Amino acid sequence: MAVVLLVEDDHTLGMTLEVALRGEGHELHWCPNLKTAREALVLHSPDLVLLDLGLPDGDGLELCRELRADGSIIPIVVLTAQGTIHARVDGLDAGADDYVTKPFELQELLARVQAQLRRKRWHGAGERAVLG
Repeated sequence: MAVVLLVEDDHTLGMTLEVALRGEGHELHWCPNLKTAREALVLHSPDLVLLDLGLPDGDGLELCRELRADGSIIPIVVLTAQGTIHARVDGLDAGADDYVTKPFELQELLARVQAQLRRKRWHGAGERAVLG
């Protein structure tokens, strides 16, 4: 079981991902904005972050950059409707480990989550979230 932080403001998508990830045996903490995501990172030390970019209180890449600047190695998978090559490159350059555009196939996203978690296990537990 992994602890997953979902940062997503779309209620329908959030509910779908919550059911799917919990169904895979993961502990999920769902935050609709950057403010609550920052709090959840400290409280729950997630093993992976699923991060939307267009959030009500800012751009999710801000959080990605903050985590990397703080030395966090937590896997970050961006989930966004921003699918241009420029947006994908910006996301990866900001420190995202993977970049998935909406709409996406749930089965593929779950496989990408498992791949990131597997990669994290191979490289050792290391540090979880570092923020604050």
